[in-house]
Amino acid sequence: MAVRFAKDVSTAKTDYGTVLLDQRSGQYWELNPTGTLVVQTLMDGGGETDAVDAVVAEFAVDRSRAAQDVSALIGQLRQAGLVVL
Repeated sequence: MAVRFAKDVSTAKTDYGTVLLDQRSGQYWELNPTGTLVVQTLMDGGGETDAVDAVVAEFAVDRSRAAQDVSALIGQLRQAGLVVL
């Protein structure tokens, strides 16, 4: 499932992850390094399983927890209208 940010979403990488600005609402979101890795994996054309694999490889987290977190993040970004599938 490749994703991209909606056209009204600006991004900026920081030392702590990525900041998203929804220009329609003025709301900021901050993604920690884990969230940044998930979103980058999806934007690079990977699927949800690829994002889980990336999280497990990069961070000390078990697979089931990583899968729950990845799914939750994708759901939140979609619900907020920040990403387009």
